[in-house]
Amino acid sequence: MAKRVFFSFHYQDVIDFRANVVRNHWFTKPGREDAGFFDASLWEDAKKQGDPSIKRLINDGIQNTSATVVLVGSQTYNRRWVRYEIIKSLQKGNRLIAIHINSIKGRDGCVKVSGPNPFEYLGVRYSDNGNRLELYEYRNGRWISYRDLSSYELIRKAPVEMRGRFHKISDSYSIYDWVRSDGYNRFSEWVS
Repeated sequence: MAKRVFFSFHYQDVIDFRANVVRNHWFTKPGREDAGFFDASLWEDAKKQGDPSIKRLINDGIQNTSATVVLVGSQTYNRRWVRYEIIKSLQKGNRLIAIHINSIKGRDGCVKVSGPNPFEYLGVRYSDNGNRLELYEYRNGRWISYRDLSSYELIRKAPVEMRGRFHKISDSYSIYDWVRSDGYNRFSEWVS
């Protein structure tokens, strides 16, 4: 059965065409389900609507999805709303993966060096009893409390070995490269 995927990306990567290659790769497959997902991402630029509206739009976009795919360009790691999309997806329980897209030729026909992994810049700390998750982001050379979403109660207790400890999100979630990891053929297995 096909997954509903939320795509998180920096809008510049849409302009440069790289994000579109991944988001639309299913068009070249015999049937939409062969690609392994239905696109449920937010496309429009909602910045003009203000923070509460942007959060509501993102929350609604993530609501009926089972996986969140972060398309990693040069500055994706540093984008406020990409970070929010990652944290909300984590809270919802979505499968999280990241895909480097700078190896895809852009509009200019060139590739770029891979950008930083956004999962390296977000962290969590499970409470000592395993019931609560505190959220952090890396800013200006230090870990600080995440500002756009408060810590929250967990549905299931964290495993004993994770309680009371800080973890980068990158410790638990994978990152791939669209070209080097053969994303065109392997995307559906990554999101399942």
